[in-house]
Amino acid sequence: MSTTRIHHRACNLCEAICGLVIEVQDGAIGAIRGDKDDPLSRGHICPKAVALKDVYNDPDRLRHPVRRTATGWERISWEEAYEEVIQKLQQTQQQYGKAAVGVYLGNPNVHNYGSTLFLPPFLKALKTPNLFSATSADQLPHHLVAYWMFGHYFHLPVPDLDPTDFLLILGGNPMVSNGSIMTAPDFSKRMRAISKRGQVVVIDPRRSETADKADQHHFIRPGTDAAFLLAMVQVMFADQLVQLGRLTDMAEQLEEVEQAVGPYTPEAVAAYCGVQAADIRALAHAFCKAEKAVCYGRMGVSTQAFGGLCQWLINLINILSGNFDQAGGAMFAQPAVDFAVAPKRAGKTNRWASRVSGYPERFGELPVAAMVEEMTTPGPGQIRSFISVAGNPVLSTADGGALEEALEALDFMVSIDIYINETTRFANIILPPTTGLEVSHYDISFHALAIRNTAKYSPPCFEKSEEQRHDYEILQALSQRMLGAETDSPTVTPEQMLDAGLRTGPYASTGISLDQLKDQPSGIDLGPLQPVLKERLPQLSGNIQLAPEPLLEDLQRLRAAMETATNRQQEYPLQLIGRRQLRSNNSWMHNSLRLVKGGDRCTVLMHPQDAAQHSIEAGEQVRVCSAVGQVDLPAEVSDEIMPGTLSIPHGWGHNRAGVELQVAKEHAGVSINDLMPANRIDQLTGNLAYSGVPVRLEKI
Repeated sequence: MSTTRIHHRACNLCEAICGLVIEVQDGAIGAIRGDKDDPLSRGHICPKAVALKDVYNDPDRLRHPVRRTATGWERISWEEAYEEVIQKLQQTQQQYGKAAVGVYLGNPNVHNYGSTLFLPPFLKALKTPNLFSATSADQLPHHLVAYWMFGHYFHLPVPDLDPTDFLLILGGNPMVSNGSIMTAPDFSKRMRAISKRGQVVVIDPRRSETADKADQHHFIRPGTDAAFLLAMVQVMFADQLVQLGRLTDMAEQLEEVEQAVGPYTPEAVAAYCGVQAADIRALAHAFCKAEKAVCYGRMGVSTQAFGGLCQWLINLINILSGNFDQAGGAMFAQPAVDFAVAPKRAGKTNRWASRVSGYPERFGELPVAAMVEEMTTPGPGQIRSFISVAGNPVLSTADGGALEEALEALDFMVSIDIYINETTRFANIILPPTTGLEVSHYDISFHALAIRNTAKYSPPCFEKSEEQRHDYEILQALSQRMLGAETDSPTVTPEQMLDAGLRTGPYASTGISLDQLKDQPSGIDLGPLQPVLKERLPQLSGNIQLAPEPLLEDLQRLRAAMETATNRQQEYPLQLIGRRQLRSNNSWMHNSLRLVKGGDRCTVLMHPQDAAQHSIEAGEQVRVCSAVGQVDLPAEVSDEIMPGTLSIPHGWGHNRAGVELQVAKEHAGVSINDLMPANRIDQLTGNLAYSGVPVRLEKI
């Protein structure tokens, strides 16, 4: 007799956390559709959600520990795997010191509450200063600026989209991402609503999917957004548009800001950034005169040489225009499980530095820019053993070729991952966790970045087999063994920690609990964003720091860059940027045929002018070269990108030897990060500066 079960779930393949309804018939996944009763996503899903089925059924996914041998991978028991991993890690640290073990944490960790909750004890047990993560290849400028301005590294304001009248976007493409550091499922519908009552303006070197549907789009030269934003703020002061309102008594250093931005008039920056002075001035006036406005900047402004300045200036625009901590502006979410309440300053930084280049520590981590050199440079503290957790830095961080060589030379490597991918193929042992539909789920991170306060718990659709382990079970077992415990039996579960967080969180008085979430599988609506700034600011000062000293000092570096901007590299005259695609999520979704089928999506996008200059026709194979590498891929010619700029989508490059991802290898593409120098960073924050890498174009 056929049986059908219905499961309600939040998709954890990107930041949008769309609600799903999943049919399971006779133990097999049937239809996957959007949950119309989900208070945040309201029935919206994207193509990635359906691919949850593909991840679950993927024949290439590991379901038991494996060890690399001279003749290939062999299956081993969990006990044998744990014993060897702990023996090798302890041996390394006993012989060479704690720093001799390095760790890399990939982006999927923040999408799994088991990893989020149980990684800290594991890292504490390791006691290594050599911790790296995707944070410094992505959003570190957000965190550091939040720390300096608001006193907590996770005080990240998000656009209150649904009431706003004016949305200014820089370096973001939420039509494709459904938000990033802004959990906003069904952004396209929300954007149309904004356009009906106001306008959406996009500043981007490419006329992205979002820019194409916006009311205005202005091209900007890659890496120059800080100058554009400075001019916006300058106009606000010069034309008396500043209106702090109720924030007047909470905002310190207003005069310092006015003095600092004074030289950056629209006329002074126009030639540098490529946006006309009149357009900058008009945008500043339109933004400040809108009843409710918000400025939002994401990857394109985070991953550039002045990413820290960009995020600071975006906050300033929202604050100085009177659009901070109020409906329709930039607001703080208030999630049901809230780790960002700050009775005191939260977060520590610059407590130590990387051994080779002296990069400062940020919130317990070193920049990924230091990772390769810390592996390859001899001396005390050299990384000799390495742990990767749900990450693929060969494709997602800079200079993948150099990292490959460094990983191959390690004494020992262990990966916690479900695939033998471009990075984990170098591991001696791989410990595969359950994933997707086999695990319970609660979005600790992305509820805290959502445009509406909601809460949703998802039980597993399938029970794990006896040979499988959840991520938190693996981490707990390793932690306990590192500390000499005789057992690796779980002492606490993520569900228990979640329930405690709910019962002590901001909605505790409502009686919210895990049992309540289980009774409402589509989620609980906790209402629109509310002004919570006073609660968010630390009691240390109780004020917003408008002009943190490190940011003011960094203006000197920008000024120098502007003065030398005309000295373009003759060898590499073009600038390279990345781009995001709807059916991709970094590097790990390309083993699903439904997401990669069709025409080649890994192309180099160029303006017709640049194509003509190099006698290149659309579809031809071309070569893109940088100071550290070269890649060959098909040309795509379109006026959607500005002249002098090339674009390659990130996450591709699966044609490496030893990768056991059949579908991905058949749609390999190339890795944009093979062209990215590891030392190209935002010197203020340590974040990688992917945007605007100097390259040249060659016809093959």
